[in-house]
Amino acid sequence: MRITTEQLQQHLSRELKPLYSVFGDETLLALEASDRIRARARAEGFTERSVLTVDAGFKWSELAFTGNSQSLFSARRILEMRIPSGKPGVEGSEALQSYCEGPPPDTVTLISLPGLEWRAQKSGWFEALDRAGVLVEAKPVARKALPEWLAGRLLAQNQETDAETLDFIADRVEGNLLAAHQEVQKLALLFPVGRIAHELVREAVLDVARYDVFKLGEALLEGDVLHLARMVDGLRGEGVAPPLVLWAVTEEIRAIGRVLDAAVSGKTPPQLWRDARVWGNAHQSLMQQNCRRFTKEQLEAALMHAARVDRMAKGLIRGDVWDELLQLCLRFASGASASPPPRRGTSAARAGSNADQQPALF
Repeated sequence: MRITTEQLQQHLSRELKPLYSVFGDETLLALEASDRIRARARAEGFTERSVLTVDAGFKWSELAFTGNSQSLFSARRILEMRIPSGKPGVEGSEALQSYCEGPPPDTVTLISLPGLEWRAQKSGWFEALDRAGVLVEAKPVARKALPEWLAGRLLAQNQETDAETLDFIADRVEGNLLAAHQEVQKLALLFPVGRIAHELVREAVLDVARYDVFKLGEALLEGDVLHLARMVDGLRGEGVAPPLVLWAVTEEIRAIGRVLDAAVSGKTPPQLWRDARVWGNAHQSLMQQNCRRFTKEQLEAALMHAARVDRMAKGLIRGDVWDELLQLCLRFASGASASPPPRRGTSAARAGSNADQQPALF
């Protein structure tokens, strides 16, 4: 059984299972989910707690030993196992599968894992955890869902604000949910319950946003140029190398081209996504919704522009590489069909036709 952290509270209000595995990339939500499971277990009389941490020197026999040992002080207990690497190895895989076949009685087992790639989620030990208990996934909160998430957090502390202010806060805390939680808590300390004015929030909330270069492709697909500009500026401020940003952008442009060609050839969605190398349900959904607003001419023009940005990043032609990256992103996301010609008299113009050769789409 698999649920998200948002569904956990409702699940726990109905029942308490003997085995929970919390995993995901969003640390704050994973910690809160584990806290909720512990609180429900304590309310049911599971008062003793044992913690095992899988590090380099961990002996997997300890799992079976701790699970089978009887407590002298309490009939019910919580057994926690933390696997920070998310890789139990061969011995650990066998130990976890054996443990899932017969979980100890009067015990709530809580296993903590980081975010796992799809291959790990298809492994025998992970599927055993799925069959024997409840998998709780801590998914990152997307930018579009962030205002609603913030509103819920404010409501929990008896505060509220308008949609414009929620969007302002979301811009300041995007990609940094733990800091977002702290900023919301700060508002509870600074202001009384009730509605908070936009001016007060603007002065109180810090800019703690963090941007993921691998999310640039999704922003390009959505066509939100303001968000895209903030992302590029944020990545520049964080010291991300321009070639990495350029790679992320061109990979998405090429992926759009592959999807359009595959769709024309009549391929089914699973084969289409595999051939176009578009992974993840969220990315596939965005691609399906937005890719048809692009034309082959736009893709070719964007790749020609990207070729010039690449030469600029390598010092072969002069110019501000970050400014050109921003122009490339904004032009493509907004649907412009042509890249800007090199300025007369610049080194870009003198570079000749080699700088403007059209790269292949694939």
